[in-house]
Amino acid sequence: MRVLGLTGSIAMGKSTAAKLLRRLRIPVYDADAAIHSLLAVGGAGVAAVAAAFPGVETGGAIDRQKLGRSVFFDQTALRRLEAILHPLAAVAGRRFIAIHARNRRCVVCLDVPLLLETASVQRCDFVVVVSASAMLQRQRALARPGMTEEKLAGILARQMPDAEKRRRADLVAISGLGLLATLRALKKALRLAQATPQRRQVF
Repeated sequence: MRVLGLTGSIAMGKSTAAKLLRRLRIPVYDADAAIHSLLAVGGAGVAAVAAAFPGVETGGAIDRQKLGRSVFFDQTALRRLEAILHPLAAVAGRRFIAIHARNRRCVVCLDVPLLLETASVQRCDFVVVVSASAMLQRQRALARPGMTEEKLAGILARQMPDAEKRRRADLVAISGLGLLATLRALKKALRLAQATPQRRQVF
């Protein structure tokens, strides 16, 4: 089984690419959804996050807006949060890979926003970076509810520059050219991933 890593900076079209992969019947692990589960009622991260950030728990779940206000402009707090959540999300990722390996799937996908910024990339055999022009990225991002110029600047400052992500990618899928173009790029990535010698490190 080959593990395809899917990543891209904010508003580059990664979520659309993940949906297209699901249409191609590729199992996709959604790291954002895993984090949401960790912070929901009964989630494995609730107790630790509530202890580290008093006042963010409501009704047995973490209020993500309150949490965001606590960490967004505080790099030390953000690193403390990541130290809690990233290992838990990694466990979920390993479980996802193990389940589909037992089911003898040929390819699975890890959809991780910070794939190249974290150790998650070590679980991938082939990395696809979804990218678009800076102008299109900005237009898409600022159209999102609650997004501001200041918030967007803060998010981009925490992410690896798009040019560096492109450099590290095995394949760059350009979005903004239509769904058919993106689909063709993903099909190419799947062919290449299956032809590439396995280099994944399971940890």
